[in-house]
Amino acid sequence: MITTRSQRWRDRRCRWVPGATEIDTRRFAVDIIDTVKQAAPFVRQHHYAASMPVTRLSLGLFRNGAAGRSELAGVCVFAHPVNNASVPKSAGLPDPRSACDLGRLVLLDDTGGNAETWMLSRAFKSLRREKPEIVSVISYADPIRRTDEQGQMFMPGHVGTLYCVMGSRYTGRSSARIDLILPNGQPISSRAISKIRNDECGQRYAAEQLVAAGARTRRSGEDPAHWLADLEHTGFLRRQKHPGNHA
Repeated sequence: MITTRSQRWRDRRCRWVPGATEIDTRRFAVDIIDTVKQAAPFVRQHHYAASMPVTRLSLGLFRNGAAGRSELAGVCVFAHPVNNASVPKSAGLPDPRSACDLGRLVLLDDTGGNAETWMLSRAFKSLRREKPEIVSVISYADPIRRTDEQGQMFMPGHVGTLYCVMGSRYTGRSSARIDLILPNGQPISSRAISKIRNDECGQRYAAEQLVAAGARTRRSGEDPAHWLADLEHTGFLRRQKHPGNHA
């Protein structure tokens, strides 16, 4: 796909910015922000995934606001890799600590064109300064189109255009998989499903996520695998083939 527009977000909905626009850098600045108090609320409000990865460093794009106050207009989150095997596979490095994921990048739709590259170039400088042990950043572009309960598209899919123009190296796709999709169109992570099915540490939080999304609660003494199977059988969870993300 070739596009002259930049994909942005507001309230978890995809918006588009014409490529002819340009960020007014005099009005913006990039700085380290608090992950819990600043980054997480912004990501959950605006990013289509509405969730935060395990974070190593968060940065914010600030805009000059009314009465001299700065406003948060974008967030970049550098996260722990999805799994340690992705580091030697995608980054070619033996030590998992030497790489991180670009776990979240979400900018509002009124920041102007080129805002992504302008912000990321400064975020990378901060990452090198604050986390010198990290020498490579891995990012994944999810090509799958997502729709909500009403059939409305909220994520058209990513192809990684931003990473191409920044000179990133394409390393192929992550492993193909089967996603379990919630009624709102969001996939539930395979790790969360595994924790529930195998009754591992953290399974309660994972189960609470399903219940919060509208799933029935587990009956007393009900096998967790049976509970998950019933959620599929009743249509609460549906399966979707995923060819793997672009890395």
